[in-house]
Amino acid sequence: MSAAPVTVARDGDLALVTIDNPPVNATSTAVRAGLLRAVDEVAGARLAILRCAGKTFVAGGDMSEFDALPVEPHLPDVIQAIEDSTVPFLALMHGSVLGGGFEIAMGCAWRIAERGTRFGLPEVNVGLVPGAGGTQRAPRLVGMALAIDMAASGRMVSAPEMLEAGGLDAVFDGDAEAAARDFAADLPARPMKVSARETVPMGAAALEAKRAEIAKRAKGQQSPLLNLEALQWALLPFEKGQPRERALHLDLRQSDESRALRHAFFAEREVSRPAALKGAEPRNISRVAVIGGGLMGAGIAAAGLSGGYAVTLIERDAEAAAAAQARVSGLIEGTVKRGKLSAEKAAAQQARFTASAGYDAARDADLAIEAVFEDLDTKRAVFDALADVMRPDAILATNTSYLDPCDIFAGIASPERCLGLHFFSPAHVMKLLEVVPLPETAPEVLATGFSLGKALRKVSVLAGICDGFIGNRMLAEYRRLAEYLLADGCLPGDVDAAARALGLPMGPFELQDLTGLQIAWANRLRQAATRDPAQRYVTIADRLCEMGRLGQRSGKGWYDYEEGSRAPVPSPEVQAVIQGYSRDQGLTRTPLDKDEISTRILAVLANEGARIVEDGIAESDAAVDMVQIHGYGFPRRRGGPMHAAGAVGWDRIAATMAWIAEESPGSWVLSEQVKGAL
Repeated sequence: MSAAPVTVARDGDLALVTIDNPPVNATSTAVRAGLLRAVDEVAGARLAILRCAGKTFVAGGDMSEFDALPVEPHLPDVIQAIEDSTVPFLALMHGSVLGGGFEIAMGCAWRIAERGTRFGLPEVNVGLVPGAGGTQRAPRLVGMALAIDMAASGRMVSAPEMLEAGGLDAVFDGDAEAAARDFAADLPARPMKVSARETVPMGAAALEAKRAEIAKRAKGQQSPLLNLEALQWALLPFEKGQPRERALHLDLRQSDESRALRHAFFAEREVSRPAALKGAEPRNISRVAVIGGGLMGAGIAAAGLSGGYAVTLIERDAEAAAAAQARVSGLIEGTVKRGKLSAEKAAAQQARFTASAGYDAARDADLAIEAVFEDLDTKRAVFDALADVMRPDAILATNTSYLDPCDIFAGIASPERCLGLHFFSPAHVMKLLEVVPLPETAPEVLATGFSLGKALRKVSVLAGICDGFIGNRMLAEYRRLAEYLLADGCLPGDVDAAARALGLPMGPFELQDLTGLQIAWANRLRQAATRDPAQRYVTIADRLCEMGRLGQRSGKGWYDYEEGSRAPVPSPEVQAVIQGYSRDQGLTRTPLDKDEISTRILAVLANEGARIVEDGIAESDAAVDMVQIHGYGFPRRRGGPMHAAGAVGWDRIAATMAWIAEESPGSWVLSEQVKGAL
């Protein structure tokens, strides 16, 4: 890094202004001050070329400053100085041009970019609107439709698309300095300042359609619609619209939504670097074997292919292997149809994929991931067979959801190569990966698990060994609460509606119907011998399973389903079972309102999350939040249950949890966090 984050050098009649503020050249206070000085220092030059050292142009603001009061010079003033400078600026861009970086570029007279450069206004993703004229200049520069996509939806834009929209003057390949000099040698006439241009409004019908689309996708998040509103201020004179944008940006910095989204942003980065990885280098992995070609195994295989690995999927016989081959091919083709993958890349993935019968096909794999039925003996048999054919140093991973990996790998030679890699279904879509080391797991093997997760574009979270690890341990408590609520006076629709009001994509009973009640039933049967007899156990779900009500696939579960429909319909039969259970237990049913149920759900999740951290199963509250957001659909706009509990107040969470525990004596263990807040 240079002595100052912004330097100015002269080369004849050119001034070279260089930002060097690793890792992403964020617009920190020092960078802003340096740019403002640079406007004076370029005086006398014919052209100032603004460029960045490292792998990227300015890729956003310094969010670590957002919790404090803004410090001068403010970015809007810096950009205005660049735009008004007597020496015109040329933005020479590469890598990512995001947020404040794009706002700075729009303040320049001209903009050129390397072909692979990507542009965005991602402030919406952290609950903000741009704060330095982004919503005011973008519609003037690239048109309202593209500006909406960028600011209200967070869409990234390629350099060729930006060129076509008028946001760039040229796209180059190869040497950036040569491209800038070529452009400077035949400098076009200085164009009108972007802030002085007219904004063409979007038609009323098209704007309302876009508003409805954004609201549907936002799922309760406010910043997408606020960005859309701010973009319409670009129809005002710039000197009126820009201060309104800035004021809204500063207000939103203090909002619960933005604080939660910023927490999630930093938490994702925190969990990717657990302390256990310090000093460990991952092994090189190129070939992966997946054992089991069902929905989970096929999803893991598809994820591995998208990560660039050669993947062999192993099934018990030729017929099952052919079915698995078709299943994985279908996932790849579906990605192409949705426009997420080119035909060429799909063909390359297909070429790296094979499905085979028999374990010999895993002989050359660097890593094997088991994805078979959740049964200890079945999983042990898989690894016994793999150990016979694979290299002694090949990594062995189990995808178990609940079982102890130590039991699964018992007797396997070189246990230091073993670990848990718990994917979430559908594995090619869901972003969470719980990485579960055994006590013997070697540091480089653990590091390889995280390296694999990164290649697969997962959010990898270190999890300790316990029943259900982090996510499913919390899910079990959440489901237990939901069943207590049924016994005490609520119906499935009441609980599911409250969960959705909290921001979850669906409630616990809708989710069980989707995934199948038999999964949790089998787990309850497994736990029966070790369950604390003092703990309240509600048998309503067991009764439904015994009646053949196993979820959507059976046409009935907690809800009824009409043929060919996945829409849940309240079931009189289920209601009768619930009410009959309460009567048999001598319980007086007392319904609860939506807010009370939502508060209880959050309290149980936060309490169990705190216990998981206290038990050392999760490294931090951030880890719990990331598991819940990326594995279970907890709303990102709330930051995860631990962050949400802090926002609500741990005193309120503790009071609610104490009441829940009092209602069911001997059934709940209060965390130290909750006890301390009582």
